[in-house]
Parts: sequence; structure tokens; C-alpha cells
Amino acid sequence: MVARHCHRAALFGAAALCFSLVADPAPAQIVVYDPTNFSQNVLTAARELQQINNQIQSLANEAQMLTNQARNLASLPLSTLNQLQTTIQKTQSLLSQAQHVAFDVQQIESAFATTYGSASTSASSSGLIATAQTRWRNSVAAFEDSLKVQAGVVGNISSNGSAMSSLTSASQTATGALQAAQAGNQLLALQSQQLSDLVAVVAAKSRADALEQSRITATEAQGQEQYRRFSTRSGYQPGNVTMFHGN
Repeated sequence: MVARHCHRAALFGAAALCFSLVADPAPAQIVVYDPTNFSQNVLTAARELQQINNQIQSLANEAQMLTNQARNLASLPLSTLNQLQTTIQKTQSLLSQAQHVAFDVQQIESAFATTYGSASTSASSSGLIATAQTRWRNSVAAFEDSLKVQAGVVGNISSNGSAMSSLTSASQTATGALQAAQAGNQLLALQSQQLSDLVAVVAAKSRADALEQSRITATEAQGQEQYRRFSTRSGYQPGNVTMFHGN
């Protein structure tokens, strides 16, 4: 009986072992490595990284472009316009102070019709003398005006030199195209102002010279008229004059 019982127990254990071997295994996650898929993923990630780098570089370039545009549009902090306008106004004021015969076409025409023309044959001697004195005063005043203009222009040299130095420095240190252009324009304006001063000096000097030459010419004409009057005087009788009497 015992042997039969042991036999049955052995059969039961073998059956249980076979059942356990035949039964489905427990569920588990299995990782499969695919070299081709891995390579494609690496290439895709590299391309995406390159695109990101390109976008970053593009943004950096745009930022630099905006910075350069801001520099090119930056206005020059230095302006000498008011100084140049003041200098020009001073020179114009000196020219406008021209005495007697001013820089005016109508005044010049009137002066030459009455004062610098041919000597009047009907004017009195005192009238001729008064006209000659007027011409002399005009010449003296014109030379005075010329010296004033020259003195004013010489006084502008210092301020013009300072402005030129400042503008040249600003042009050399300009941060953008606009600043360089503005500095260049102001330098051109300064040169124009200096040319205006030169024109003023030449005009004032030429006016003085012209009035003096006109005075000399008018004086010669007046001298001829006075000689004509003297030579035709009816009270003058030519005669012999004896300087020494002999014994």
C-alpha cells in the first residue's frame, strides 16, 4: 500500500512539472535594437540641430544688421550751423554799413550821375569844390568800410578754425554713414562761409578802389573845367613884365 501510494505521489509530481513546462510564460517587455532605425534617428537629430544653429546665426545676423542700421541712422551730435549763420550775419552786417555809396545799384547810378560825372559847366566854383569834397569823403569812407570788413573776416578765422577741427574729428570718428555725411555737409558749409567772407573782402576792397579811381577821374574832369573858366576870364590882360631895371 505504501509503495502504491508513493508511486501515485510521484506520478502526480511529474504531471505537475509537465503542466508547469507546458503553461504560457509570464508576460515580459523585450527591447529589440534596430541599427538602421538608430542611424536614421541620429541623422534626423543632427539635421534638426543644424537647422537650430542656422536659425540662431540668422537671428544674430539680423541683430547685427539692425545695430548697423541704427548706427547709420544715428545723427551727428555736433552742429556748427548756428555758429556759421552768426558769422555770415556779422559779415553781412558790415557790408550793409557801407557809407554814402552803398552796395546798391540805384545809389551807384545816382552818385555817378551827380557826383562822379562830367564837371558841370553851369555849376559855381563853390559847387564844384563841394562836389569834390563829397567825392573825397566817399573815398575815405569806402576805405574805412573795406578795413572794417577785413577786420571782421580776420576775426572769423579763429572760430572757423575751431569749427573745422571739431568737424574733422567728428567725421573721422563717425559711427555710421549718416554721421559721416552730416559732418561732410557741415565742412562744405564751413567752406562756403569762408568763401563768402572772401567775396565780402574782395567786394569791399573793389568798391573802395573803384570809388577812388572814379574820384581821380572826376577830379581831372573838374580840373579841366576850372582851367577853361580861368583861361576865358575877361578881366585877364596879358602884358610884358620887367623884372630888373638897368642903370
